[in-house]
Amino acid sequence: MDKEMRKIAKALEQQGFDVKVTKRGHISVSKDGRFVVVFAGTPSDWRSMRNALAAMKRAGFVWPPKR
Repeated sequence: MDKEMRKIAKALEQQGFDVKVTKRGHISVSKDGRFVVVFAGTPSDWRSMRNALAAMKRAGFVWPPKR
């Protein structure tokens, strides 16, 4: 998990999301028992992070976090 993904995972947990690392190194995100998105362990497409963030924002995630 790279530095940016660790920041996102920490913010997800602070906002009430469940973050788990799968056996294959993917990051699975859920909220209130409902699946939201799975991040690739090593994304090959530069848009994969943006697409995953868009799905999380639709589920109520705020990024970047407000101070």
